[in-house]
Amino acid sequence: MVEFAKALSGILAIILGIVVMAFPFFGLFTASVLAGFAILLIGIALLVFGVAEMSTSKSAGIAFSILGILVLIAGLGLFGNIAAFTFLASFWLYLSGLILVVSGVVHLFSKSKYMRVAGIAGLVLGVLYIMLGTFAMNPQVLAVLIGIWLVLTGLTRLL
Repeated sequence: MVEFAKALSGILAIILGIVVMAFPFFGLFTASVLAGFAILLIGIALLVFGVAEMSTSKSAGIAFSILGILVLIAGLGLFGNIAAFTFLASFWLYLSGLILVVSGVVHLFSKSKYMRVAGIAGLVLGVLYIMLGTFAMNPQVLAVLIGIWLVLTGLTRLL
């Protein structure tokens, strides 16, 4: 049963990846709706935590409530907004790339041969992430990148 579920999820990921690449704006719109919805749920949870925390600690309750409102606004701004989703995906790739580059440089100064190898890998991956972040600024390219990721994920599930 587990093997069947694994194979089915792999096939679905491949199909979804092909659909996202064939219809990029539909795929990005769907991804932005799902991401926006998830962030809205987090905002609601933070508001509930804030109200529940008020009886114990007013300052923590207020902080949770303010954070919940900010997260709700962010979720509403992302919900169905392809431009916002594209910007956030690109920003995340840039930030991850920068962190990998800095980590790679730090590892290069290590006395351990293995740490220096890890540093080179971090530099290479960081540069690749930054390059992907540049390409991901274009919504159609982002959709293709997501589609390729889904197809590769599906293939790994099948192998």
